[in-house]
Amino acid sequence: MQILKFTSEVEEYNHYNELLEEEQLLVKAAIKAADNAYAPYSGFSVGAALLLQDGTVVTGSNQENVAYPSGLCAERTAMFWAGANHPQKAIVTLAIFAKSEDFEVVDPVYPCGSCRQVMSEYERIGKQPMRIIMTAATGKVHAVNGLINILPVAFDADNLKR
Repeated sequence: MQILKFTSEVEEYNHYNELLEEEQLLVKAAIKAADNAYAPYSGFSVGAALLLQDGTVVTGSNQENVAYPSGLCAERTAMFWAGANHPQKAIVTLAIFAKSEDFEVVDPVYPCGSCRQVMSEYERIGKQPMRIIMTAATGKVHAVNGLINILPVAFDADNLKR
């Protein structure tokens, strides 16, 4: 038997105003996108903003449904829209912002497993790691360079080879 160890590198900032100017603008776009969330059941609004390799910014917000599995996260809303409208353009950076009607979101919220899996696919398509910036309503930030830092063993196309 062999034990495999995986490590992650996460940057932590007290506030998003410590990020590069381009990243601050992306976070602000994610904050604005969260205002468009449809979250009447959870009261938890999430906004996402992606920066594509050509400078295009695409936003998305979570969209709930009374039949919970029918909703969609902000991250996937933005990534799928980008994939449908800007195919083959790499996602360089993804900013995520979360807030709640019921409590203060103090710490950055990380993407769910389904969103991480989709990010893995878009990193493969773009042939480069994406920077992922997660921001709480307090302004606190966690950022990673490459999905490998939050999903070290993704299921990918290599798993389908015979």
